[in-house]
Amino acid sequence: MRPLIALLLSVAVASLNAGPKPQVKLTTSMGVIVVELEPQAAPRTVENFLKYVKKGQYKGTIFHRVIPGFMIQGGGYVDYLGKKRTEASIPNEADRALAAGLKNKRGTVAMARTPDPHSAAAEFFINTVDNRALDFKGKANDKTWGYCVFGKVVKGMDVVDRIQAVKTSNKRSDFLNLPVKA
Repeated sequence: MRPLIALLLSVAVASLNAGPKPQVKLTTSMGVIVVELEPQAAPRTVENFLKYVKKGQYKGTIFHRVIPGFMIQGGGYVDYLGKKRTEASIPNEADRALAAGLKNKRGTVAMARTPDPHSAAAEFFINTVDNRALDFKGKANDKTWGYCVFGKVVKGMDVVDRIQAVKTSNKRSDFLNLPVKA
């Protein structure tokens, strides 16, 4: 099996609407996903994401982590070998987003990160189910910070569902749940 490179987040990201809730269009090889952002709930996170959009950071990237019944993650790799450079990470706003009513529910978009709660940079994920375990629970330790939701899919959830249904492989230790071609 070969890694699936062009099929998923072959993203040409274009800003559709720069109003109070900007919308961003993710064009994938499986269809279009439109995401509406929530700058009032997560201002630094939305600003960071839009900075990468305007820079063209997401063009040609893939959804490199696909876990059915959980989420699809992209924005960091052009293929299974090429990680895109990012700028400094941003502070985690999961507490602020949750206070504004944003939770890791099906169709929401959140920042991906390492175990360090303040390590998010460019990678993001789309929740394919309600993931309450990913919501902010407190600042007691790294595990309770949660993942900052900063938008939601307003068009193309069927595309997200098709992407999450793609066969994946765990044969590479550096890429788990990597989409593959048969």
